[in-house]
Amino acid sequence: MNKTALITGASKGIGRELASLFAENGINLVLVARSERMLEELKEELKSKYDLSVVLIVKDLSFPSAAQELFDEMKAMEIDVDYLVNNAGFGDYGAFADTSWERYEKMIALNVTTLTHLTHLYARDWRGRKPGRILNISSTAAFQPGPMMAVYFATKSFVLHLSEAIGNEFKKDHITVTTLCPGPTDTHFGEESKMNATQLVKNVKIANAGEVALLGYRAMMKGKPVVIQGTMNKMVPFGIRFMPRKWVTRLSAKVMKQS
Repeated sequence: MNKTALITGASKGIGRELASLFAENGINLVLVARSERMLEELKEELKSKYDLSVVLIVKDLSFPSAAQELFDEMKAMEIDVDYLVNNAGFGDYGAFADTSWERYEKMIALNVTTLTHLTHLYARDWRGRKPGRILNISSTAAFQPGPMMAVYFATKSFVLHLSEAIGNEFKKDHITVTTLCPGPTDTHFGEESKMNATQLVKNVKIANAGEVALLGYRAMMKGKPVVIQGTMNKMVPFGIRFMPRKWVTRLSAKVMKQS
């Protein structure tokens, strides 16, 4: 019997590439995103190549009840999820006080609350019944504060620390939690978050979404706790451990400036 992967933010970027990887390996899919058109296009593409089930859920996961609604829909359709991929999220470039609270509220709800709630729901569902694997998409932003994207960086730090902690807790339950931390990646994120004009994006090699997805997929299947994409990206978290925190913040502020 084929296993099933539930992927949020599946319509584009890393989420879309992850959907293709699961499909290549004969794993049924539940794909969640806001864009029905993009989800339908992806489903048509995958069904033309692979003999598997692809269920589409059009939902805005930034609403407080979204995680519970999604979980309940899976139960109503008798879909037993084996792999949970929390990929949905967004960021926004701008001074903290200049950005509306409504924007931050949605960001925290999507990047933190829904991810945490879905993880909690499926961990409780699997515990004592079956093994499961969780892939949470964080970022290299998780390793330092980010002036001009303060809330986004903070949400990604939350994802990393939460995942590491509960991954340790879940060992006895045969549930693995993997955190994927990509740097700047060739997706729509840079345009939507207005990061494309920053020194960070202009002065580093932009990763391919397919390569990032493959790295995350393989790490998830091996049960690795954390995987960082790119040699330089791996060096930064190590290096900043030996720097005073105020230096780290100043350096981060410098690379986050727009040119």
